[in-house]
Amino acid sequence: MTRPVRTAVVGAGAFGRHHVRNYADLPEADLVAIVDANPEVRKRAEEQWGVPTFADPSELPPDVEAVSIAVPTALHHAVALPLLRRGVSVLIEKPMVRSVEEGRDLIAAAERSGAVLQVGHVERFNPAVRALSDHDVRPRYIEASRVAPFSFRSSDVGVVLDLMIHDLDIVLHLARSEPVRVEAIGVPVLTAHEDIANARVTFADGCVATLTASRVATKTERKLRVFSPDSYLVVDFGKREGFFYRKSPELTLERVQSLAKGAQSLADLQGVVFRDLLTMERLEVPEGDPLTEEIREFLRCVRDRDRPRVGGREGLAAVSLALRILDAISLASTDAGRPGGGDLAAPPGRA
Repeated sequence: MTRPVRTAVVGAGAFGRHHVRNYADLPEADLVAIVDANPEVRKRAEEQWGVPTFADPSELPPDVEAVSIAVPTALHHAVALPLLRRGVSVLIEKPMVRSVEEGRDLIAAAERSGAVLQVGHVERFNPAVRALSDHDVRPRYIEASRVAPFSFRSSDVGVVLDLMIHDLDIVLHLARSEPVRVEAIGVPVLTAHEDIANARVTFADGCVATLTASRVATKTERKLRVFSPDSYLVVDFGKREGFFYRKSPELTLERVQSLAKGAQSLADLQGVVFRDLLTMERLEVPEGDPLTEEIREFLRCVRDRDRPRVGGREGLAAVSLALRILDAISLASTDAGRPGGGDLAAPPGRA
């Protein structure tokens, strides 16, 4: 077996501890250090995992090869840049950075040193998304919804960078086109940032995506719907299930009108259409934990010097679109305060 990758985690709090657990459990990894500014967290980590802990990333052993970064977004750039410059590969939690300039810094540092830079868009490793990739669909309309009760975490950013960014990454991956127009509206509820947001993104090829995110909902829901001229895909991330509907080339308006003439009732017509002209396939969703699969890919890329499916450029593309949405929300708020502004029937923003 190949020698395990020497790993460390910076930030062992609510989410970082799951990185710690994976590195401790996976045979591909050798967990050698944990970094956290909180002395209580360090004490618990030492007792539980039996590895050295440090208060600052600069204290990491020189032979560390790969590091997960799970600190607040505001610290991502400062923590990741020195590591990448040293040639240490980095798996950095989403959102990758706070600005386009910070993202470019990290990408350039990784390219110069040859280190792997992966961004923690864990939803790409959701079995339902992996099953979706088996169908080559060219979307014309995408609808994403991600809502959850307030978690009392990630209050340093709003819901766009906290939750919606998961779907922005997936939408960019599916659309494979450049966003050319962004409209959005957002409202703060429990924090100083937007806690509910809706965005409409138009792509250069004409595809349109609408995204809704809320972190003050009474339930949890994570769904994606993808429409193309000849198919419809629906994925439930939470239930890890999906359905793929494809219409036959024979399903035309003329054919339906012809069938309608001979049908005794609408039920007869529905039976013919859904049995013969419109097929439904349940997506085969393999078992697997998305975070574990994400970390396994990171370790493989570090070992083989391969390119991850969500590298720095993909992570920065999601951040860039998120920032455009935040600009559109800000513009919509400004317009609403002007005389005659705030008409909900009008476009909510522009970018």
